[in-house]
Amino acid sequence: MGLPTIAPYPMPAESELPKNRVEWVPDPDRAVLLVHDMQNHFLRAFDTTASPVVDLVLNIAALREVCRMLGVPVVFSAQPGGQRPDERGLQLDMWGNGIGQDPADAEIVAGLAPGGSDILMTKWRYNAFHRTELADVMAEHRRDQLIVTGIYAHIGCLMTTADAFMRDVQAFLVADAVADFSAEDHAMALRYAATRCGTTVTTTRLIEQLTGGRK
Repeated sequence: MGLPTIAPYPMPAESELPKNRVEWVPDPDRAVLLVHDMQNHFLRAFDTTASPVVDLVLNIAALREVCRMLGVPVVFSAQPGGQRPDERGLQLDMWGNGIGQDPADAEIVAGLAPGGSDILMTKWRYNAFHRTELADVMAEHRRDQLIVTGIYAHIGCLMTTADAFMRDVQAFLVADAVADFSAEDHAMALRYAATRCGTTVTTTRLIEQLTGGRK
């Protein structure tokens, strides 16, 4: 039980992205950037010296830099360590105890640590809207677009993208700023998002759209 050992795989190129059913365009005055569960515990399943993790961290860092520059709120989700069985719920059956007692396990990976105006919120389930302040943050800033990055693409990132759709929030699942258990799971998440609840886009393209080609 617990996380698998994840073999390296290449990030998808723009030419490999599924065709989006909708043509939403990100707007810095409407968007929030979500950095989903980029914690040491979850990243430990990967070879952190290889793709997709190397690209993942670099691309999220680039997006955060641009979003900070443009005044786009940046929200980090993080699951707490040492959860009690009643806090863990059915995730205990599915994944075991989760993050341990060592505070370092629950920390955001080096290079992406929240700072400045970044918002760090505690997250309890797959979906980053569930039992968190994410919806309140979006309402407070009058935002109706969510840029989704982090891990794992076909679990929390996809569940959050789907819930955003249910809330009439346009979600952008950033294809090369998420990572997964395998290239197949990664592709499945992108395909579902593109055809059912959001849109997929590369980091480079998203930055171009946010900045109007100026960076």
